[in-house]
Amino acid sequence: MNCCSHRPSITIPIIIAIMILCGRRFVTSFVVLYPRSLQFHSTTKCYLNRFLFDPSEVVSNATTDGEEQPSRKVILPKEDYRTIHASKILGLHNGDTIRAGLVTEEVWTDSATIQWLPEGKVNKAEPLPKSGNPPGSLQIDLHNLQPSLDTTDDLRVSLLLALPRPLQLGRMLPMIAQLGVEHLILCGAQKVPKDYFGSHLFREPHSLQNKLIEGLCQAGDVRLPQVQLQKNLRRFLASSEFESLFPREDYVRVLAHPQRDDDNAATVSRITSLQFPPDRPKRILLAVGPEGGWEEPVELDRFHQHGFQQVTLGKRVLRSDVAVVSLLSLANEVCREE
Repeated sequence: MNCCSHRPSITIPIIIAIMILCGRRFVTSFVVLYPRSLQFHSTTKCYLNRFLFDPSEVVSNATTDGEEQPSRKVILPKEDYRTIHASKILGLHNGDTIRAGLVTEEVWTDSATIQWLPEGKVNKAEPLPKSGNPPGSLQIDLHNLQPSLDTTDDLRVSLLLALPRPLQLGRMLPMIAQLGVEHLILCGAQKVPKDYFGSHLFREPHSLQNKLIEGLCQAGDVRLPQVQLQKNLRRFLASSEFESLFPREDYVRVLAHPQRDDDNAATVSRITSLQFPPDRPKRILLAVGPEGGWEEPVELDRFHQHGFQQVTLGKRVLRSDVAVVSLLSLANEVCREE
């Protein structure tokens, strides 16, 4: 969902004309004296292509005649970010339809309806005319909730990610959820400082989940990745848990690493050239290292011993977020190819 920034009242052609008339030497002073009210503002966060709720927010009403299931609704307070989004960005009015879903139950609907519940001195059940602020609480009736069994968009990619810096991880989690992964394993590596595991995202699990939900809202999905934290990579790769999660007969294990000049072309390939087990759905476990790549040769050899095929995006050393988005996009596309 795209959002428009606030635009200044003065038009661009007039600005250009003034700059031309004033001459180049006055451009700097013009920018400095540009009225504060006319400055561009940062775009408001708009990532709600589907309103998502936790089941604890849902209220069930008693069944009525002709209903097989009790009706379910959510009442969001006036200050909730979803209420503000519905009012200021979407401009919803009573009876409007939205897409909604419940994340842990993995059910959704495209026909939820909204109703404003005015509060205080506000009488009209509609966004306030000048500010666009919500008039009060927001009631959302969840009609026709159905399981999200979309076989055309099956999650077939899992990500084994060397733990990035906490701030970078906070930016990456919504991207990962948007692109869609089945499992997200955050692991240690020789180039990962141990204090990264003390991040507030792990001390407060709801913070990590909220980052993933932000991405799901944008993608319109309700399926949260199954997240695990593995500090000891060597022990995890050698464990029976790893083998049961990602059996070789079902998953292609892929190791991503920057290409080196002395790499053997026979052992390093592109992700589009992977060989999959025959007569099975294509599934990928993708291992992405820290910035600068996995430790050579120790960690690379360890992955090879556990059946990982090494792939590369080229010789450029990429930031973790760039590498993850690029590789996940390619992996999802490969898995969907017949």
